Amino acid sequence: MIVRNKASYGQYLKEFFGINVNPHQSVIALAGNPNVGKSTVFNALTGLRQHTGNWAGKTVCNMQGNFVYKHKSFLLVDLPGTYSLLAHTLEEEIARDFICFGRPDITLVVLDATCLERNLNLALQILEITGRVVLCVNLLDEAEKKKIYIDIPELETELGVPVVGTAARKGEGLENLLEALYRMVMGASSTEPRQIIYSQEVEEAIQQLMPEIQFLVGDQLNPRWVALRLLDSDRSFIERISFYLSYRQSYFPSTPEVAIW
Repeated sequence: MIVRNKASYGQYLKEFFGINVNPHQSVIALAGNPNVGKSTVFNALTGLRQHTGNWAGKTVCNMQGNFVYKHKSFLLVDLPGTYSLLAHTLEEEIARDFICFGRPDITLVVLDATCLERNLNLALQILEITGRVVLCVNLLDEAEKKKIYIDIPELETELGVPVVGTAARKGEGLENLLEALYRMVMGASSTEPRQIIYSQEVEEAIQQLMPEIQFLVGDQLNPRWVALRLLDSDRSFIERISFYLSYRQSYFPSTPEVAIW
């Protein structure tokens, strides 16, 4: 679980991302490729308890919704649909920045059961940033029509994070999804996210960079993922790092965060 100063965190999200969160709420980022039923999942969980705004400093609209499960309040933030977090588009940049720098309590990734392999690209990228992930394999009803069978328990074992199958348009699997989100935010579920192993040269470079990165960013960012972005010469991300970290420091000058990746 993530332990943080809730008041300062709320101010930070409002100022930097245009997100309004109450101190007692847990924040869930909702991510996924376009056309995977992400909006259907969002509407199914939040009902009419939602509002729109713009991402701070952007012209892209954001959707936020509230729901309560087992007396626990959640804020669900619908990120722009994107195929990648490599930030080649404004939508990719927004999604990447919120997952990485917004530090949501959970990132809920919606996948299309009819084309799972393509969707897993985004899921694996997110798992390189954080292990606080729940995967929602949606459109199981459409997959069944195409005689596609998804082994949900095996997928969960392979990826090391909770995986829930749904057919959100029919309301199927939503109770299991809510339970998975609740268990994670309450610290009742453990994760061991699958880590992609790169070539020996890349892994050696990562190990060389990680101590220095960890010294600079502490627990605010995943040092392995930052090392990968540096090795990839991701200029967009490099420009964001110092900006976000200096901004966060003004809100959390003496309040350390405890994070489980």
